[in-house]
Amino acid sequence: MTGTGVEAGAQIARARALAVLRIRSRALAVALLPAAVAVILLAGTAGDRLEGPGWDTARAVLTPLAALVLLAAAGIALVVARARPAMSPTVPVAEEAAPDLYRMVRDLADRLDVPAPSAIALTPDCDSWLEDRTHRSHAPPPAEEHHDIAGAGKQAQRRQPVPPVLVIGSPFLWWMRVGELRAVLAPVIAGTGPSAHPDIAAARRFVRGLDAAVAVASAPRRDPVSRIVLAGAGRVARLLLRSCRIHAAELERGVAAAAAERAQAVDYGLRIVAQEQVGLAYAGWDRLLTRVALPAWRMGRWPSRLDAGVVAALTELSRRDRLAEGFASRLGERPACDLLEEPGAVDEAASLLAARLFHGGPAGPGPDWSPVDWSEYPDEVVDRKWRLDAARLHRVLDTMGVRPATGPTTAATHAPTLSRVLDHLTNTPPSDTTAPTGADTPSAGPTAPTAHPTAHPPGSGADTDPLDDEDLSGTTAPSATLAARLSAELAREEAAPTPANPSPAAQPPATAPAPAPDPTALWDDRALPLFPLQPPRTARELLADHLTAMVCCAAMDTAGATPGLDWLDGPTLLVQGERTADLAPMVLTLIEDGDATPLRLWLSQLGIRPEKPVRLG
Repeated sequence: MTGTGVEAGAQIARARALAVLRIRSRALAVALLPAAVAVILLAGTAGDRLEGPGWDTARAVLTPLAALVLLAAAGIALVVARARPAMSPTVPVAEEAAPDLYRMVRDLADRLDVPAPSAIALTPDCDSWLEDRTHRSHAPPPAEEHHDIAGAGKQAQRRQPVPPVLVIGSPFLWWMRVGELRAVLAPVIAGTGPSAHPDIAAARRFVRGLDAAVAVASAPRRDPVSRIVLAGAGRVARLLLRSCRIHAAELERGVAAAAAERAQAVDYGLRIVAQEQVGLAYAGWDRLLTRVALPAWRMGRWPSRLDAGVVAALTELSRRDRLAEGFASRLGERPACDLLEEPGAVDEAASLLAARLFHGGPAGPGPDWSPVDWSEYPDEVVDRKWRLDAARLHRVLDTMGVRPATGPTTAATHAPTLSRVLDHLTNTPPSDTTAPTGADTPSAGPTAPTAHPTAHPPGSGADTDPLDDEDLSGTTAPSATLAARLSAELAREEAAPTPANPSPAAQPPATAPAPAPDPTALWDDRALPLFPLQPPRTARELLADHLTAMVCCAAMDTAGATPGLDWLDGPTLLVQGERTADLAPMVLTLIEDGDATPLRLWLSQLGIRPEKPVRLG
């Protein structure tokens, strides 16, 4: 390391920090200017100068104006100073819970000649960064002191610079080896050096305060006085933020460049290999959340070992993909999670936080929000999910007045069967298989339930032609109608404010008052999920999922198939211990073309009997 790059990056960061502080000084000067002019005018009166009607008018106008400007500036400064900056939701890791991890981080800081981070926290994401938590709302309550003078020594202690907190992505600890984690964290920890500079720290505090003030001003309020006052403060804060935007961005780039240059002296060769593991861990984590964890979250269950699941998912990827063959051989080395005293407890806390951030689940376990182990996942999640979806599908068919399946091989029973669904969606004359509305078709019979016009919530789309929906264009009329009804039914279930609702993300009624933020919470959890994994499923996707679930239920009940878990693809159907072919193309053919021939052929090859009743959830 030559030191030139570090000096250049640090100099750029300091120059930009000074530019931000100059903007702050100019804003202060603008606020003090009317008061300075008023003081001059009043001083002129005391010295028998600046007398006359014009000067008296100027004093009468500027003095109250200066007082108002000072009062407004003081209010804005108070809002900026007291507004709580945004803080990333994390799982704190005390030094007693990870002494080896803290020892490794301090050793890195000593080698880089920078201050060690003040604490370590984990985030359920594939990223690592430094986070300043020196704001008074982020700090723990001070310990009670006993001095002759109340508060003696506190001011001096508050002036001491506190290093930022090191936030580490929890998947890194389970997938990476100790040496790889050390190499990845080196440039992150090196950022504590520039962060300790007084000018850079002051500029960052100013920008974070402005950002927090904008958030406070944007929060909904019913009090008209506070709404007007905060609207003015928010407008000023936005103006200052726009002025600081370029300088703040260049400041962070300078700090990052200085940290990267300084960290080149530590494990540079290993860092290149470790960066490949970062990309691989991100791909495995995203796949695990969207394919495996999300179905469980939607049912009110949260996998309690997500980080351990990343290792299983990436090991499976290395087995399938030749490009990742060499990565599994690393598993013989010491994993970074060994630096924790209780990896299982940390993994459980990170898994619960991931469910809260990405899906909006409750903060703790409960009757409708319980953990599930990976060994229980196929029976507790996959089987239950398929049967609940199949039950919803037949419930909607009952509402639509669809008759049970008829045919020479179909038993005379009203029990739910796969044949009923296939016959309804197959392109045949409507009078042979379905009575779309019950009220409009006399052939529905007295036992066929009718769909009341008020049964669908406003805006559900059930009162319009489903074929007009862009998402359902290209599908058959029975598929479009069934998809629209399924979407409306699922929306009603999620909106139902009942304790038995398995969806943890159900929102309260729109008429209920918004809950007040917890003053002791370190981050606002009223807008969960903060990072939704996927947009809401479309009506076509819902129909495909329910048809797949119905096929799987028939396979389990008539052909001895079992539910399974694929680490990369999520719930899967196992026949004689082997994973079956993907059902999506055959299901889409049925939805879009009304052709059940490919699916029926696949069912017959596996010995699945669609005319037999299935057990629903």
